[in-house]
Amino acid sequence: MQVFEEIQALFSQQKSFVCYVKPNENVWNLLVQQNDEIIDFIGQSGFVFMPFHQGKKVVIPFEGNTFSQGNLENLEKKSAENFTSESNQKEAFENLVSKGVLAIQQGQFDKVVLSRKILLKEQIVIADTFQNLISTYPTAFRYLFFHPKIGLWMGATPEQLVKINQNQFETVALAGTQLYSENVIWTTKEIEEQQFVSDYIVTKVKDKVNNLIVSDAKTVKAGNLVHLKSFISGELTPDFQANDLIKALHPTPAVCGLPKEKAIDFILKNEGYNRKYYAGFLGEYNTNNQTDLFVNLRCLEVENDVVTIYVGCGITKDSNPEKEFIETENKSMTMRNVLVSKTF
Repeated sequence: MQVFEEIQALFSQQKSFVCYVKPNENVWNLLVQQNDEIIDFIGQSGFVFMPFHQGKKVVIPFEGNTFSQGNLENLEKKSAENFTSESNQKEAFENLVSKGVLAIQQGQFDKVVLSRKILLKEQIVIADTFQNLISTYPTAFRYLFFHPKIGLWMGATPEQLVKINQNQFETVALAGTQLYSENVIWTTKEIEEQQFVSDYIVTKVKDKVNNLIVSDAKTVKAGNLVHLKSFISGELTPDFQANDLIKALHPTPAVCGLPKEKAIDFILKNEGYNRKYYAGFLGEYNTNNQTDLFVNLRCLEVENDVVTIYVGCGITKDSNPEKEFIETENKSMTMRNVLVSKTF
């Protein structure tokens, strides 16, 4: 039996679970919680689901719960529909971007990441949509998380927060977005945006880890988009461990801005909605001395007959409000392109 039938059954029974497939792998992982409690994360080994800023820090522990794996075979693409948005948010988002650019020009901060949510009044087939997600984005971390007291989230994120094996760690600085083409030319704005992220991570860890290595930025493809990405790696020291590194990194400038506290303050005062788990992080924590966490981007939330897609973009002094709106539309296609409508 393919895992998708089991997912549909678990969702019908309102059981807490997470199913995920790691980048460039075809192995599904399914962790099912044996009760419907919300378990607060306090360092347990398990699958963590963390908010951007406000919300429950959740874990499904591996201990005491059911974990299974299997290979994905001959995934067929289900027929998807590109639903239209409930309302046109263009003007509101462009006004928000203009406000962000003005704050940067006034010296409040160097960069801010602004987002919006796109509401689609549709009912989708959860398992079929997830099947499409897995087959469409093989290089992303693909997941489906459900808890009856939190809701259902699904995504295909291109961004690793951190990977730790024993005392070796690696992370990425990912920013800048364009539609995929054969000849990508990056603007000064996009190069600067990515450099902000890279510099921030290096500043946070350079005096606390050993053998720090930072690669040059390279163009990487994620679905129908491309980004600039550099790899950063090193060794954790005895007095700077996994939790210290995660606290230092989250949220990175790729999801909030720089300086971090001022950017977060602007986001909370001006975005006009709660990001919940969008731009938070998720993944395996401390499993066999390994941690594998990803930033929760390119994601959606399902609530009854409403699908909410979360999208954002990095704003610098050179940002053009209309172009930034178009970037969020392009990013939304990652999730819009896989939605399977429920037929009655």
